[in-house]
Amino acid sequence: MDGSNLEKLPFWKNLTEDEKRLIERNTSIQHFSKGKLILNSDEACKGLIFVLSGELRISMISQEGREITLYRLYPEELCVLSASCILQPITFETITTATKDCTVWLIHSSAFEQLMRQNLYLRCFMYELLCNRFSSVVWTMQMILFQGYDRRLAAFLITEYERTGQKTLQMTHEQIAQYTNSAREVVARMLKRFASEGYVAFKRGTITLIDIDGLKKLL
Repeated sequence: MDGSNLEKLPFWKNLTEDEKRLIERNTSIQHFSKGKLILNSDEACKGLIFVLSGELRISMISQEGREITLYRLYPEELCVLSASCILQPITFETITTATKDCTVWLIHSSAFEQLMRQNLYLRCFMYELLCNRFSSVVWTMQMILFQGYDRRLAAFLITEYERTGQKTLQMTHEQIAQYTNSAREVVARMLKRFASEGYVAFKRGTITLIDIDGLKKLL
């Protein structure tokens, strides 16, 4: 693979020339269609995934069969859990799914494991990233366990607005339910309440934020 493209990797500038060549020889481009299961905990370690386009959803399934969204990944973000077998003794049973058509780089596990052994900066960077991901997971669990759904939905809508810069969000009730770990019927009821209070307006597949400050007051 052309090294000039791989410069997008956040740790690229901290690699030696030999390490860069190793990554070039051991990185492939992969494409996944929307809804494709990319990785689950029963599969062998794939390596480190870097998102080029699209969106990934990281989730876990309870013993009762309930699926919980832990966080999502966007372009130019790393899927650290796809390389969790390298970051021993980390064990974390998750599922990675493409929520949009996506293209990723995959740095194969054997080469990445070699880099982790010999490059101290990369090792520190990856463990820091892993800590950040676990912080996201803890925040998600806190929201589920301790926050009412009005606050959870308001937080989600505000986060999407801040991430995209758009007041109009192209999302179905089913998608929001999946991302906020609730049921579609609960989403529909809460959006109707938000609409009646002037916070949002919505139609099929689209939600427009009307009063962002009002939503923030719910947090």
